[in-house]
Amino acid sequence: MAAAKKAVLGPLVGAVDQGTSSTRFLVFNSKTAELLSHHQVEIKQEFPREGWVEQDPKEILMSVYECIEKTCEKLEQLNIDISNIKAIGVSNQRETTVVWDKITGEPLYNAVVWLDLRTQSTVENLSKRIPGNNFLKSKTGLPLSTYFSAVKVRWLLDNVKEVQRAVEEDRALFGTIDSWLIWCLTGGTNGGVHCTDVTNASRTMLFNIHSLEWDKELCEFFEIPMKILPNVRSSSEIYGLMKAGALEGVPISGCLGDQSAALVGQMCFRDGQAKNTYGTGCFLLCNTGRKCVFSEHGLLTTVAYKLGRDKPVYYALEGSVAIAGAVIRWLRDNLGIINSSDEIEKLAKEVGTSYGCYFVPAFSGLYAPYWEPSARGIICGLTQFTNKSHIAFAALEAVCFQTREILDAMNRDCGIPLSHLQVDGGMTNNKILMQLQADILYIPVVKPSMPETTALGAAMAAGAAEGVGVWSLEPEDLSAVTVERFEPQINAEESEIRFSTWKKAVMKSMGWVTAESSESSDPSIFCSLPLGFFIMSSMIMFIGARYISGIL
Repeated sequence: MAAAKKAVLGPLVGAVDQGTSSTRFLVFNSKTAELLSHHQVEIKQEFPREGWVEQDPKEILMSVYECIEKTCEKLEQLNIDISNIKAIGVSNQRETTVVWDKITGEPLYNAVVWLDLRTQSTVENLSKRIPGNNFLKSKTGLPLSTYFSAVKVRWLLDNVKEVQRAVEEDRALFGTIDSWLIWCLTGGTNGGVHCTDVTNASRTMLFNIHSLEWDKELCEFFEIPMKILPNVRSSSEIYGLMKAGALEGVPISGCLGDQSAALVGQMCFRDGQAKNTYGTGCFLLCNTGRKCVFSEHGLLTTVAYKLGRDKPVYYALEGSVAIAGAVIRWLRDNLGIINSSDEIEKLAKEVGTSYGCYFVPAFSGLYAPYWEPSARGIICGLTQFTNKSHIAFAALEAVCFQTREILDAMNRDCGIPLSHLQVDGGMTNNKILMQLQADILYIPVVKPSMPETTALGAAMAAGAAEGVGVWSLEPEDLSAVTVERFEPQINAEESEIRFSTWKKAVMKSMGWVTAESSESSDPSIFCSLPLGFFIMSSMIMFIGARYISGIL
């Protein structure tokens, strides 16, 4: 019997979407933006001490190879010729920090994840010697925070002898996850390309967002040697070729931090267009065009994208929420009240209200607009009537309330309130969450028919790169995206009452820990537990284990 004829499609583009919770590889038709196939692998997170969050860089790399191979196998099963894949883009969790040995190719320590809080005392020490109130923000658009990469590198240099020695011996390379992956995928110790793009560089606190270069004064302030930094490139150009696997020889030609990738994937190319991504955290970005807009309400100024070496740079205002989807994972893995993330919607639907229960999931402190590392998670308003369905509902509401806070800040900074909110990310499949978001914002929430906008943005950048040229980014060539729309279903007064009660809960979450207690070497100290005294006493003693497993 003759072999089946391969399907004839337009040029295809692949995208690595390496997030905090999982790695995926997705393949799109560059002419229609149709998702043809993908594969996903969950990534482990390690919590060696309270407030510490780490991942294994080699596990991340292996997950990328696995996802590429499995996706290619699926394409072959669909009778699609993988030789049609003309480019690969990379989208990644930002700020997560890796230092590795360029001679051996081995990581010198686990990846320190963006959520990690171990650097709180490092931040406090650095804050005492900042040369002027506006030194950091004027150059980077960022506040001094545990969130960003520079303080993580500083901690590694201060605390990990292997890193210290490798820097002294000129063997160390630093990068965010994009740099680690591109270096490995393009050959590693055998000619790997050590680079990053402007969007990821802008999250390190070492990069001048005006000159688009590493800043000597910033590096001197953090005492980080410039020789370990990657070369900074645009978000859309050929960085190197795949050196192994099913796609050997295919150019890697797009690179964007995940939130910038989602902005591109949502086609927010005009000044004032915004999107909100619901993943491990929650990130609202508004395109401010070719000018930097500095926030007076706790938001970040960041590089949105630069889609080509000779193309202009665009900027964005960003509101960052540390814990969104991570709270669902916490309910599953730590409390065990759900067996899978999908069950949260069913539980919340059973009650349709939190019944006065409010959840502030400040597991890693509070990000925008507070920037308060001393905060910890609390659950307020518990009664004997409260059950796991109410807590599930409160967890979803928490994501929406946090988004409301950063949207309000963005409206004040921009002066023109958003008339609707474009959304994407895995959590947008939860219809209860999307309706809650519309109710709490009191504006429509608009979801694209294909929510994989982060991967799509990376694919678009890769396919549009000079030398590839299979994807047009001209506005008139971009097809309209069909959407699902959620309209507010409560009145404005009820929305305001619920939000004001949430704000009371937020105030109670602050001031739980100091730098000393958050870095304690004894993780058994009661006041430093992940949800502190309140959650341990209220959830376990007051509600009781029998409620969690039985009555609840």
